[in-house]
Amino acid sequence: MKENLKKILYPFSFLYAGILRIRHWLFDKKILKSASFNFPIICIGNIATGGTGKTPMTEYLVSMLKSHFNIATLSRGYKRKTKGFAIADKNTTAIDIGDEPMQLHVKHPDITVAVGEERLVAIPQLLHAIPQTEVIILDDAFQHRQVRAGFNILLTDYKNLYYKDFLIPAGNLRDIPRAAERAQVIVVTKCPAGLQNDEREKIMSKLKPGKEQHVFFTENKYGRPYHIFNKQYGELNKDTSILLITGIANPGYMIEFLKETMTGMEILQFSDHHIFTSDDLKNFKESFSKMTRPSKMILTTEKDSVRLQKFEKELSGLPVYCLPVQHHFLFYEATKFENLVIDFINSFKKINNSNN
Repeated sequence: MKENLKKILYPFSFLYAGILRIRHWLFDKKILKSASFNFPIICIGNIATGGTGKTPMTEYLVSMLKSHFNIATLSRGYKRKTKGFAIADKNTTAIDIGDEPMQLHVKHPDITVAVGEERLVAIPQLLHAIPQTEVIILDDAFQHRQVRAGFNILLTDYKNLYYKDFLIPAGNLRDIPRAAERAQVIVVTKCPAGLQNDEREKIMSKLKPGKEQHVFFTENKYGRPYHIFNKQYGELNKDTSILLITGIANPGYMIEFLKETMTGMEILQFSDHHIFTSDDLKNFKESFSKMTRPSKMILTTEKDSVRLQKFEKELSGLPVYCLPVQHHFLFYEATKFENLVIDFINSFKKINNSNN
């Protein structure tokens, strides 16, 4: 955003900051009510707009925990065409529950994936519908204070750390930086692979974590691309031309990675959560047909791929692949992070056992 425009927008950001401070004060003084549950609830969120890696972090936790606990995820289902509480099943589509929950459902059909605009209402509905649930992971719920999760994981982008940012509309923050104090864990995401310890310490000094808070650093790790319909793996090499289709908040990291890997790439970029149309498909095919290299593929993100599933017939025969991404913890701290999460969940078992 240009500096002159920011100056015009600053007064609106200050006004928004005042409203947020009043709101937090009302919750802190218990004038506005929030509820907690005698049950392990993990919240993943951020205080900025745009992509910080919430869905990959949810996937990380699901992969880590599902062999030990009965896991459920709960999100509002952003941009879905339905309302109310719903649990994904074999007939569910991205239109029904939203693209991010659908991505989780496709990749982890053995867990419960639920959506509901009001988490406070949806949590009891989920526990009633699936009583064997042992852990609930709330996706993108940090700013929703009506529910007090027992374990909050706050994500902040390395290139846009929240202490450097400003509230919307002048900046990208949707909550005041002080809100980070409610998190048990802060994860600095999308770091460079070679992040040095002195820079790590510098960032931590700026974040100013509390005595009970833990700070971790992760980088994006991209996996092998796989076909969005038959799930067969493909390969990326410098001689392959890529038609990259993205409809996510921050595709910059993926584009940067591909530019380091590929020598030929065309990009068709859409807004976050874009609902693809038949006209878009026509554009895809025309752009792909103009690529002259014998080795070429259409590449997209996993989140975008679930919104393309409805076009399986139209895309039949085309090499349409998606590129998975996951968090990789730096400084050999993955085990420390995982132990914090598991200890939190197990603390409820100890409480319940002592009450029996």
